[in-house]
Amino acid sequence: MKICKLFACALFYCVTVGNTYASTYTLPPTPGDTVITQYHDDVPLARANQDETLLDFARRFLLGQTEIVRLNQDLDRWHVKKGEIVRLSNKRILPNTPHEGITLNISEYRMYYYPAGQPGVVMSFAHGVGRQDWKTPLGKTSVARKVKDPAWHPPESIRREHAANGDPLPATVLPGPHNPLGAYALYLNLPGEYRIHGTDIDKIYGIGMQITHGCVRMYPEDIEELYKTVSVGTPVYLVKQPIKVGWLDNVLYIEAHPDLEGEEMTLDQRYAVALDLIQKANNNEIPDFDQTILNEALKKLDGDPVALFERLPPLEEVMPSAPDSLTAPLPVTLPPVKPAPAKPLPVKAKSIPASKPAVAKLGKTAKLAKNQAVAVKPAKAKALATKSVTASVTAKKAKTKPSNTKAPAVKLTKAKTAVKPTSIKQVQNRKGSSGGYYHGS
Repeated sequence: MKICKLFACALFYCVTVGNTYASTYTLPPTPGDTVITQYHDDVPLARANQDETLLDFARRFLLGQTEIVRLNQDLDRWHVKKGEIVRLSNKRILPNTPHEGITLNISEYRMYYYPAGQPGVVMSFAHGVGRQDWKTPLGKTSVARKVKDPAWHPPESIRREHAANGDPLPATVLPGPHNPLGAYALYLNLPGEYRIHGTDIDKIYGIGMQITHGCVRMYPEDIEELYKTVSVGTPVYLVKQPIKVGWLDNVLYIEAHPDLEGEEMTLDQRYAVALDLIQKANNNEIPDFDQTILNEALKKLDGDPVALFERLPPLEEVMPSAPDSLTAPLPVTLPPVKPAPAKPLPVKAKSIPASKPAVAKLGKTAKLAKNQAVAVKPAKAKALATKSVTASVTAKKAKTKPSNTKAPAVKLTKAKTAVKPTSIKQVQNRKGSSGGYYHGS
């Protein structure tokens, strides 16, 4: 029960917002994004409170008749039962025109107005367009003049048509509720008196259809709002774009509308047009998009933008994640390192005795001669004493003077295990990618 109540509240919210803010959108903050959104909770739904028609929903939410019918192809246009759910428009792709003045996309029966002095805002209105035999012209023009409560002077060709249908027209139709021009008119700088105007009470449900004699017809409240804000000289772009593509938050959308009367394209022709637009929108490259979704959109032609492809955001928008044991370390910029001068390995000074065995022999001989001096004969004692003194002196010299015997040479070479100083080139060669990722050296 609670879920049902919440759903009902959401539908009531959509109905309320739809009545008040049905035509004003905020432009996307990201430069280059051209998809606008009305209901940011993505619940563009409404419930029928009584038995009514889809045209009643179109009038309530200021949508066109073709638009509401295409969005609800499984519902009966003339009989929406009480309690049935009706889809409303939510996202729209802006036409490929300058974001200034007024753009009329004839193919979708929709107008986009960028009010001067209000950057970041676009207003969108449903409108009717000219029939096959009274086509609305294409190209760039401007608002030539504004007229409130205009009188209508139907051309002779229209008077003949109405007379043939048993509905004769006077030479001048005065302002009033049955005036086809409504209460306001913006005359365009085109030959033939083409206008953007309101409508009378007899044709109010024809908004969003191909029914006029070439002019652009709007709901009474929409033309009143446009009339009050637009100025003479405002540029007007009249285009025919049944297929549009655009970006929103790195997602590419496509929007496809049915063809105008007498201008039907084959599925292959629509596919070729869509493929060309996708390529141009993606820097002249064909992305790996979902072809199933594209084919369905080109067959269904409900005018609802669908997502085709999501691209990766630019590298500068991605923050590198912290390294762990499974990833390589992030690069670190080190200051230049100067190699330290090589120092000789320390050598401990050690006196090396000169011929140790010889010194010990000489000392023993001298002691023996001293002990035997009394026992020997005087002549031999004298010779022995002389030899002993010589040996003693020699021994003393051996203790104080380094021996001629060379000590083993100590080679002052760097050990093979010594740490080699890191060079500047090696540090510089360890830089990562421009996006902050480390790819190894």
